[in-house]
Amino acid sequence: MDLYEKIKELAFAKNISISRLEEELGFANASLKRWRSSNPGADKLTKVADYFHVSVDYLLGREELEQPQFSPELLDAIDNAEGFSGQPLDNHDKEIIKGLLAAYLAGKNK
Repeated sequence: MDLYEKIKELAFAKNISISRLEEELGFANASLKRWRSSNPGADKLTKVADYFHVSVDYLLGREELEQPQFSPELLDAIDNAEGFSGQPLDNHDKEIIKGLLAAYLAGKNK
């Protein structure tokens, strides 16, 4: 996954659009998308990492996020959760829920 895709994934988990993220960080429109083909400055990369509470190394693909250890009961609840339509959640949605919980817990522990 490239840098832009990682940022897009983090933004999705935080329920923020890329354009809103650029606005909040004071970046020009579509500047993050240009990172697919160019290298950002360290200051901008650090700004994005700080916003999402991840390391620059994570954004660059040098390390993975630490996955929290959820209790078996919580994992079971997520696996058996239903969406708004009453249908079981797909694996993608389950991973999003786990990511949101991980981000929430990481924020509480700071």
